[in-house]
Amino acid sequence: MDTPRFTRRQFVAATSLGSLAAVAGQAIPVRAAESRDASKLAVRGGTPVRTRGFPGWPVWDKQRDEERVLSVLRSGVWSRSKVVAEFEKNYAELLGAKRCLATTHGTTALLAALNALDIGVGDEVLVGPYTFVASVAVIFLSGALPVMVDTDRETFLVNPEKMEEKITPNTKAILPVHIYGLPADMDRINAIAKKHNLVVLEDACQAWLAELNGKKCGTHGNLGCFSFQNSKHLTCGEGGAVVGNDGALMDRAVSYHDFGRGGPRLGSKCRMTEFQAAILLAQMERLEEQTQRRWENAVYLTAKLREIPGIMPHRLYDGVTRAAYHLYPLRYNPQEFNGAGRDKFIKALQAEGIPCSGGYGRLNKASLIEDTLSSRNFQRMYSREQLDHCRAQIECPDNDLLCSEAVCFGQRLLLGNKEDMDDIANAVEKIHENRAHLA
Repeated sequence: MDTPRFTRRQFVAATSLGSLAAVAGQAIPVRAAESRDASKLAVRGGTPVRTRGFPGWPVWDKQRDEERVLSVLRSGVWSRSKVVAEFEKNYAELLGAKRCLATTHGTTALLAALNALDIGVGDEVLVGPYTFVASVAVIFLSGALPVMVDTDRETFLVNPEKMEEKITPNTKAILPVHIYGLPADMDRINAIAKKHNLVVLEDACQAWLAELNGKKCGTHGNLGCFSFQNSKHLTCGEGGAVVGNDGALMDRAVSYHDFGRGGPRLGSKCRMTEFQAAILLAQMERLEEQTQRRWENAVYLTAKLREIPGIMPHRLYDGVTRAAYHLYPLRYNPQEFNGAGRDKFIKALQAEGIPCSGGYGRLNKASLIEDTLSSRNFQRMYSREQLDHCRAQIECPDNDLLCSEAVCFGQRLLLGNKEDMDDIANAVEKIHENRAHLA
């Protein structure tokens, strides 16, 4: 006689109410109405896997953190001064960099870094399309042209194998993005940059304390940039930073962010305030513990999710010693879920009490690109051939497919415990077991 097969959920449910002998004989006891509801998809009226919330964000200690801010308030010195300098020193040391420049935003950090690297009109910058809009916007704002390099769907990161074919005599820089705090393949990217005499600017705006071969993201290229916006792991509401080891480059970035002073050179004003720095110094005290907790929970969650058909967690490149996980991404295969589209899966998962989203959209197809290329300024700065070349690079088929597959969990979910990770995995498994009711 064939041994009956049960899913793990059915086995646990059965053995919690009856004996192993009952399981072997397929005599699973009749369950109460509440228990039946628990096995029914919440989106179809069943009981959700999870009814309590996940940790909130941002986190602060009322007495210790607020005292730092009150100290600045009482000092009467609110613009850039000693507290900002203290943060810059501490953050540089935390990352293992020689210098840090604090700015008003991650976007202005990228602008200051591009200016310091002398990126401007006539230049092309290689960048991946799976990212926040600022990674591309700052290239345009610098007067340069972004050249899209397709995404590695398994890692969600720019694909180094597709970089060299995009290099032209006008290519001057590579701007790899450690999106979601997942380290890009910097060894290969740096090798390409060295071969073609290009500079590398790391967009580490979501990668605080992420590591590749034990070295922090943001310190592998010529310069690295970070964001401290409200959702970020190290946050003061808004804010950013440039880090680097080259004193001359950092001096140029400092000059740019302070009206060109010390240059002299054309510059802007994007100086961090003392209030922002005070909040960041308080947040830094928790950053290592929070980062390690997210990392350990992500490793645990990945081991559980990869066992579920149709769920493909992201792959980390060889050499990644820690990812930061601003978001935790996976790919969803509808064929393993009775053909139900990703939106139905996300809706079902949210109904089970698990916050999630579809991640980033097709930035390579955003109207921003054509609007900018068609603008009067860019038509004055570039020939039609140069603009058409930039237009042709928006075709990134792997990225387009990824944007229809991705499902992401926010960073605050990973600040929970192992039982919270179990709830996420159990909710996904429950949906898979009830996939016939999704479509």
